[in-house]
Amino acid sequence: MRVALASSSIPGSSSQEPLRVMVVDDSVVIRGMISRWIGSEPDMVVVASLRTGLEAVNQLERVNPDVAVLDIEMPELDGIAALPKMLAKKRNLAVIMASTLTRRNAEISFKALSLGAADYIPKPESTREPAAADIFHHDLIQKIRTLGGKARRSGHVSPMHAPAPTLVPVPGQRPSLVRPLTTVPPAVQPAAPTALARRAFSSQTPRVLLIGSSTGGPQALMALVTELGPVIDRVPVLITQHMPPTFTTILAEHLARSSRRPAHEAIDGEVVKPGQIYLAPGGRHMRVARHGTDVVIALDNGPPVNFCKPAVDPLFSSAIEIWQGTTLAVILTGMGSDGMRGGKEIVAAGGSVIAQDEATSVVWGMPGAAANAGICAAILPLNQIAPKLVRLFAGDRS
Repeated sequence: MRVALASSSIPGSSSQEPLRVMVVDDSVVIRGMISRWIGSEPDMVVVASLRTGLEAVNQLERVNPDVAVLDIEMPELDGIAALPKMLAKKRNLAVIMASTLTRRNAEISFKALSLGAADYIPKPESTREPAAADIFHHDLIQKIRTLGGKARRSGHVSPMHAPAPTLVPVPGQRPSLVRPLTTVPPAVQPAAPTALARRAFSSQTPRVLLIGSSTGGPQALMALVTELGPVIDRVPVLITQHMPPTFTTILAEHLARSSRRPAHEAIDGEVVKPGQIYLAPGGRHMRVARHGTDVVIALDNGPPVNFCKPAVDPLFSSAIEIWQGTTLAVILTGMGSDGMRGGKEIVAAGGSVIAQDEATSVVWGMPGAAANAGICAAILPLNQIAPKLVRLFAGDRS
């Protein structure tokens, strides 16, 4: 295992240097486990292994990490209090919040995203459960590699980190933290590459909206649904976000507040209706099926698909049997390629796919895979997707 407490690297040094990772957790077991995992990877190195958020803030400038894995509950200074102090010292630091699966920690993780954290990861309740530890290991290394690499290349984690989130008041409910739609200045918001093929939109008016997302998805989803009222009123909206249990419960609540429309974790067997947002529950794949004259939710406890559960592809593929060429899918920011295979099937059935563009994606993995596969009718910045959807569901075919 390599653990370095060395002086920071020279600014502008080669991107081939190992990613510098700071591990901050009050559990010596978790710190040791994560540090061993990182130390076994050839492209990353632990530059600090620390017990408190205060230590992280104080040592940040000296060790100059690209990525910080930050626990939430710690003595002296907890993760949510340390986060803004760390980002104030290094704006392009990719911070991954790590927490156990409790409602309180899930709420705090959502708040951390609004304060500038790049992503979150649930810690296994026990390191003695090999399957849970393996998933945690795989996901953490992928997040460190992807988010750290992007932060180092671009100098910032995501254009969605500014401006600050605003509070959306809803009568009778607590306000919800929602990021405004991002406006990227023209100088840094290039048009999608002309080399990527575009397909014509379906000639039929869509009758359902499907959305798939992963890393950066919660922020993107809340921004998107804020402007989707006319679409939600007309058709059902089904969303698969890569997210564990408890987190999806809270995300559904945030989506309801942001959209001012009913949103909830999907229930097995419930009838799918216009005017509703259905979110795949953490740990279950969400599909749709025909039951008599009704379309119903079909939850699946099968193995992960594309290393994910829930996964986007099962939802996309199942929708074709119901809506054929009137299916419209949107693939938002996320790691990997989930959604691309199902998107191909949607297009083959006569439907349409829209992908978020690279400039406004936290990670252009999922939407990039769809774009590069040549299945997209449009590749758009986040703040242009909702207006386009409103026009398409109103009958515009261009």
